[in-house]
Amino acid sequence: MALTRRLREGRVTMSITRRSSLALLAAAASVRQAAAAETIRLGLLHTLSPAPLYMAQELGYFAEAGTNVTFVFFDAAQPIAAAAVAGDIDVGITALTGGFFSLAGKGELKVIGGGLHEQKGYEGTAVLVSRKAFDAGLTSLDKLPDHSFAITQYGSSFHYMLGRIAQTSGFDIKSVILRPVQQVTNMLAAVRSAQVDATMAVASQARVLEASGDAKIIAWVGDVVPYQLTALFTTNTMIEKREAALRKFCAGYQRGVAAYRDAFLRFSAPGEPIYDAKTDAAIPSIEKYVFTGDPKATGKIRDGVGWYDVGAALDVADIRHQIAWFEEQGLVRQHIDPATIIDTRFLPTL
Repeated sequence: MALTRRLREGRVTMSITRRSSLALLAAAASVRQAAAAETIRLGLLHTLSPAPLYMAQELGYFAEAGTNVTFVFFDAAQPIAAAAVAGDIDVGITALTGGFFSLAGKGELKVIGGGLHEQKGYEGTAVLVSRKAFDAGLTSLDKLPDHSFAITQYGSSFHYMLGRIAQTSGFDIKSVILRPVQQVTNMLAAVRSAQVDATMAVASQARVLEASGDAKIIAWVGDVVPYQLTALFTTNTMIEKREAALRKFCAGYQRGVAAYRDAFLRFSAPGEPIYDAKTDAAIPSIEKYVFTGDPKATGKIRDGVGWYDVGAALDVADIRHQIAWFEEQGLVRQHIDPATIIDTRFLPTL
């Protein structure tokens, strides 16, 4: 009996030892996995526009792809590009300004994927005119010459959009009186108070102003010109030295875009957006970053989401248009070959 008891005790001891060993192996594997998941520092604006990235983070898509993503928030587009060049961030997503192209043209940056896209038939960015100007006859885009137009600054995305509208509508952008007012809030305030005749605003802002009676929407940018409003970019160093980590990031980003499209970019046969349980489930992942604690957050997010193409695809043709336009306007001083600043190996193109 004593021998039997000792044998039983031995089996118990071995069982405990085996379980302990398995636990240690699992813990070691977890440590190795965490160590293998490189950190990607993402520069972005603290706005609704990068919503698919918020979803990818909160739904665990980046982690599942094997990367840790840290958000680094900025107040304007140009500092994001500068931060990438300085090595303070690894990847950025924002509008591509004249300043961005100037840095990219020096061999510092590469555009690798799409973000917000002005899409025909989708109400993204509105051309908005003051009620006073509308009543005086500014009712269509071809009537913009000799009227004042608020933008943030020369070389901004707003400047580019107006320039492309001018080309398409058959007038010279120099015939429009540009009023750089630095901030989007100032643009809205200027058109509301009729200090300027026109400006641009995203759908959620434009509809509120139109409903108040202070302004009128006369066109949607996407119906006039397709436009890659924001894009994903990185540095040459990141591509050369951390390509595997970058690909993992892009895989997580694509899943975030797919979830975003499934929640917000579904439409009925007549073309009306479908909002249902999928939409409601997606709101908290976004609200954590924008409109936090706002009782009207759900409505603001639904009304404010923009268009993302399938797979975070990049509109390469428009990037070429952007480069050419900024060069023609003298806002980028050196000639840039688009092939030197666009890398299509990571995400699809349109």
